Amino acid sequence: MSSATTYIDVNAPVSDEIRSQIAGSDNNALIVRLMFTTNHLSRWLTPIHDPNRLERSLYRGEPTAKDLVIALRNEEQRVYPKLYLIATQPRANLDTLPDWEQSPQTVERDTVQPTIVLLAQFRRLRQSTCGLLRSLPDDAWGLMGRSRREPDVTIRHLAEGLAITDYRYLRALDQTLDQVGARDGLAEIQKTHLDELLTLVPEHLTL
Repeated sequence: MSSATTYIDVNAPVSDEIRSQIAGSDNNALIVRLMFTTNHLSRWLTPIHDPNRLERSLYRGEPTAKDLVIALRNEEQRVYPKLYLIATQPRANLDTLPDWEQSPQTVERDTVQPTIVLLAQFRRLRQSTCGLLRSLPDDAWGLMGRSRREPDVTIRHLAEGLAITDYRYLRALDQTLDQVGARDGLAEIQKTHLDELLTLVPEHLTL
């Protein structure tokens, strides 16, 4: 992991190795990888009972743990309608979907919601995503959504994009919890770092 003085950038490059792992995963393994994200978040966040630890960062401009959970939830809210449209409508036109935008009311509510509540919101959304993906036969993963505003995408492309996003935010969260001392006093199993947790993710899975 990075040193405790490293500035945390969610958009730091993702290694070719991680990208290759995700691209090389079969569909079932990719679903498991997406499901594991909520497990990792629960492992790291639920033992931290002081909410202030999850709302601080080391440097100005860095995201807090709470910010990272909100961002994951927001991305899930943005992507799921695309997945659903492609899965349920022939020649899906993604331009029929309204541009996703977080309402001022949600932004205001997020400021007072505990991080663990925001995590529960993300978990419910991710369960819906994985439930949809599990219901699809392998050949449906190649179904494409078309758009004049954005590149055309398949269900597989969107699922891989979620996995890349998960990695970016989990990596940043892992570093953040270390830097702000949020893990002080926790059991070792509750502080397992992302690189160790990723060894549990299969690349191929036959169900």
